[in-house]
Amino acid sequence: MTTCWETKKDEKVNKETAFIRNGSKLLEKLVDICDGKCNSMRRFSATELEKATNNYDPRKLLTKDSFYKLYKGFLQGRPVSVKKFKDGDKEYGYCFNDIVYASKMSVHKSFVKLLGCCLETQIPILVFEYVGDRTLRDCLRGSEEARCRPLLWIARSKIAMDMANAVAFLHAAFARPIVFRNIKPRNILLDDNHEAKLSDFSYSISIPEGESHVRDVVTGTLGLIAPECFTTGNFNEKQDAYNFGVILLMLLSGQTLFDSSRPTEEIFLLNHVKNCIEDDRLNKIIDSTIIAEGAWPGKEQQLQAFTALALRCISEKEEDRPSMIDVSKELRKMHRSAISCRQQQG
Repeated sequence: MTTCWETKKDEKVNKETAFIRNGSKLLEKLVDICDGKCNSMRRFSATELEKATNNYDPRKLLTKDSFYKLYKGFLQGRPVSVKKFKDGDKEYGYCFNDIVYASKMSVHKSFVKLLGCCLETQIPILVFEYVGDRTLRDCLRGSEEARCRPLLWIARSKIAMDMANAVAFLHAAFARPIVFRNIKPRNILLDDNHEAKLSDFSYSISIPEGESHVRDVVTGTLGLIAPECFTTGNFNEKQDAYNFGVILLMLLSGQTLFDSSRPTEEIFLLNHVKNCIEDDRLNKIIDSTIIAEGAWPGKEQQLQAFTALALRCISEKEEDRPSMIDVSKELRKMHRSAISCRQQQG
């Protein structure tokens, strides 16, 4: 009896210790990044979230990365997404980055909305709105669901437009521009209508007021990091433009960043695309799903413009890359043109 009581007492002490430690860290990050201002968040208990996810049932897994897993859960009959980070010092930092930046984004429809978090665990557990069961990665990698509901050209152009708008918001809406640094298909969640929302601020960083860049350890996914970041350690909005250009190529081609089935010199997607364009083989890089839709007036021009924009974004020189505001404007025009041309075809 005594042992049982002591175990429960220890668990309570551990939760209280974690709560104090995490609360202190959260306040510190809020002051540093948000000047103490953020949208309200609800506090959840560890027990609530265990019940919501059926003790983190693997069958409820929506997506995962090297340092977190995202589960579908139910709270008060409402579907939610529950994000659980792995234990570790780096993951601890990523978690608080995610909380603080995500808490500022509820005003924008193209970010996954943070509902609250649990501070009782060693690393806080985050609760977001539920978007859907699929990510852009699922749709581009030929899963069974993706084959049943293929991602057509107009849907892809809308995803590109909405994600560009979201990243442009990060760059322009705050006194200290936010560099996202982690735009990838796994972090773009889709609902049943292919409406897209961007998630995971783990790697995000703010540029100090009055500065053109921020210096930091090189962080992100190989292939999505602009080349100058490796030599200078400097990050600014043009890093996101480069990253976004790669995403545009993945949307266009339906191919992965690295593919060992391609010729050795074309394993990296960017090299594959550049070689195809140099050899006048544009159709070679366009996803067969897009081609199978058939032709309509203006479609070929839209695909060419989309490709050209992607190539400008991945320019070696950062000064040659467009701003994400300009990228967003161009993609909006392309999407509207695609809808108009398709409607005229009837």
